[in-house]
Amino acid sequence: MNEHATSRTPAKAWVRVATQPRVLLAGAALSGALAIALGLALSTGAPSATAQTDTKTSEAKAAPVQAAPGRPTLTVTVAQPQRADWQQTLAANGSVAAWQEAIIGPEVSGYRLVEVSASVGDRVRKGQLLARMNSDTIAAELAQSRASAAEAQAQLEEARNNAQRARGLAESGALSSQQVLQYVTAEATAKARLDSARARVQADELRLSHTRIVAPDDGVISARTATVGSLAQPGQELFRLIRDSRLEWRAEVTAAELARIKPGMTATLAAPGAEAQPITGKVRIVAPTVDPQTRNALVYVDLPAGSPARAGMFARGEFQLGAQAALTLPQSAVLLRDGFAYVFAVGPDGRVAQTKVTTGRRSGERMEITGGLKPETRVVASSVAFLADGDLVRVVDAPAPAKQASAR
Repeated sequence: MNEHATSRTPAKAWVRVATQPRVLLAGAALSGALAIALGLALSTGAPSATAQTDTKTSEAKAAPVQAAPGRPTLTVTVAQPQRADWQQTLAANGSVAAWQEAIIGPEVSGYRLVEVSASVGDRVRKGQLLARMNSDTIAAELAQSRASAAEAQAQLEEARNNAQRARGLAESGALSSQQVLQYVTAEATAKARLDSARARVQADELRLSHTRIVAPDDGVISARTATVGSLAQPGQELFRLIRDSRLEWRAEVTAAELARIKPGMTATLAAPGAEAQPITGKVRIVAPTVDPQTRNALVYVDLPAGSPARAGMFARGEFQLGAQAALTLPQSAVLLRDGFAYVFAVGPDGRVAQTKVTTGRRSGERMEITGGLKPETRVVASSVAFLADGDLVRVVDAPAPAKQASAR
C-alpha cells in the first residue's frame, strides 16, 4: 500500500505540474486572440484619442499651409519715379590764368633805374609811366647828333648852291662837264650825310624815350621786379601785366568729353569762399589737340571782369550742356549697399522686393534713375535701411506739407 501510494503520488504531481503550463499557454493564446479581435474592432469602429491625435497630426502635415497675414515690419510711404527736365552738366577741374600776360622789360640796357611808379595790383592805362631810367647820357648823345645834323644841313645848302651855279656855267662853257659833275656829286653826298645825321637823331630820340618804361596796354600789374637803383640788363623782366584784366579758366577734360563741349556754352565755377556766388563764364575756344601724356584737352572759358577769381588758383566747375529728360526719385528712396544702388518695390500684397538700379545725376534731394526701374513702379520712399527683401510693410499716405503760419 505504501509502495503503491508512494508510486502514485509522483504521477499525480507530474500531472498537476504538466497541466499548469498548458493552462497558462491556453490563457496567453486566448489573450492574444482577444487583443487581435479588439484591434480589428477598433480599426473598424470609432478611433481612440491617441489615434485621433496621430490622425490630425498626419493630416496637418499633408494639407498645404495657409499663409496667415503676418505682422508688418515697417509703416512706410511710397513714391513713384517722376520725369523732369534736368540740366545736363559736365564737371571739370582746371586752373585760372591770365588771358594774355605781357612781360615788360627795358629796351635799353646799362642805365640805372631812378623811378618806379607802379606796383603789384595797380590798374594801369596804355602809355602810363611804370618806371624811368637815368637819361642824362642819352640826352647828351642826342644833343650831339642834333648838332651833327645841323652841320650836315649847312653843308647840303652849300653843296646845293655850288651845283646850281655849275649847271648854269656849263651852258656857257666856262666849266667843263667833269667839273659840273663834281659839284653835282658833292650835292648828293651832302644830302646823304644829312639823312644819316637825321637818322642818328631819331635813334637817340628813340633811346631817350625808352628810358621811360610805360604800359603797353590797359591791364593790371601782376608782378614787379623793378627796384630803384638797379641797373637794367638786356632781357630783364621788370613787370608783368595782365592785359585788359581778363582771366580765363583752363578746364581739363578727357578726349571723350571734348566732343560734347562747344564754343559759347555756359560754364559755372565754384567761387572761393562758402558764401561767394558762383562765377559764370563762356567757352571761348576748345583746344584743337589732346595732350599725349595725360590724354586730356584744355577748354578755355572767359571769366567776367571783376570776378573773385585770381590767376593761378585751382577751380572746379561745370559745363551746362543743355536740358535733358530724367527719371527721378527722392534720394531717401535709394539704398547704397556693397557699392550698388537698390530700391524696394512695393507689391500688391504689401511685400517689398529689393531691386538693383543704376543712378545718374543728382539735383537737390532727388536722384536720377538711369536703369533697372519702370516708371509705374511704387517704391518705399524712406527708411529703406531698415528693410530686407520680402519684408511685409504697411503703406500709409504721405503727410501733407505743413502750412506756414502767417506773420502777424
